[in-house]
Amino acid sequence: MNYCDKIKYRIYSTEKADFPLMVENLLKQLPEGEAVLRLAFLGTPTTNEEYITRRSILWEKVSQDYGENKPCLSYVSQPPLNASLILEVHSYIPEAEDTVSYRQIKGHPYVVLENTEGRFLFAGGFQTDVIKLPIEVQSVEVFKEIDELLQLEGFLINSIIRQWNYIEQITAYQNDNQNYQSFNNARGDFYAKTDWPNGYPAATGIGANLGGILVDLDAAVFKSESAFATPIDNKLQVAAHAYSEKVLEHAQKKKATPKFERAKSMTFADRRLVYISGTAAIRGEESLKGVGLERQLHITMENIGQLTGGAPLVMLRVYLKDKSDYELSKQLMDAYNLQIPISYMCADVCRDELLIEIEGIAIE
Repeated sequence: MNYCDKIKYRIYSTEKADFPLMVENLLKQLPEGEAVLRLAFLGTPTTNEEYITRRSILWEKVSQDYGENKPCLSYVSQPPLNASLILEVHSYIPEAEDTVSYRQIKGHPYVVLENTEGRFLFAGGFQTDVIKLPIEVQSVEVFKEIDELLQLEGFLINSIIRQWNYIEQITAYQNDNQNYQSFNNARGDFYAKTDWPNGYPAATGIGANLGGILVDLDAAVFKSESAFATPIDNKLQVAAHAYSEKVLEHAQKKKATPKFERAKSMTFADRRLVYISGTAAIRGEESLKGVGLERQLHITMENIGQLTGGAPLVMLRVYLKDKSDYELSKQLMDAYNLQIPISYMCADVCRDELLIEIEGIAIE
């Protein structure tokens, strides 16, 4: 089996209970006989103080179960719409040629997987002070921590394949600076430290209720000629990193474009895994305004179809700006008959006029 056969993606959910009990219920559902690489909890704290407390509970519960072999761990402050607490799990079925190493840097657990095809880094939970610091300051500090880890493990910045960026109050302004634009400026400065001959990472930039800036990432360095990464464009959309100034906001008098590809694939011989970036109802570089949720959802799924090139979807995460749209969006998604795990989250999308954003993974 190659990488695409051995990597697994699952979503678990639990009903409402005390937070520690919900965490325990989710951890009990994890697969046995697999190396757990990533645990992403998505839930609804009411304040940043409660967010920090719950994050500590997560750390304690995961430490009890995994000891020194903790997978990378993050807690995303987004209200789940089809559960009280959701756990997204990335795991791997190791074989004799695979080495899975669990490590930590400054309290951040991360995982390095090595096999005949390459070295793969799974890291997350990168955060600073989630209460006091401005978004741009937090973003700069987060990227410094990421840079330190990449250097420690011998991964170049341009080896990042997939990045998840959660931004508290993404479309809000702090001192006339939009939070998402502040983040994009910091990301642009970090990415400018290197060249990107093989395209930027696939990425999601999505709102969070609380938690400041939170970044998760996957990175890869390939060993085999039959293993490589490929950036994927959508012919119906302008690449996000090529947006004109008219669709960007101000922050510190800068307008860095969002540095990500619409999707990015990893090929392993005759198999292919596709990371689908956060995707919305955008054609060219303009949002489809005033067309309603149903039309935006179908255009978003058309865009995703352009990116996967026929590769079957294995998991999706649906972000809805308005929680009242959940029932309709689930009905519309059910009509696609995908038969895959799908989570539904309430989250601000990076443009006010966008009602829905969808990300996912496909494997063929």
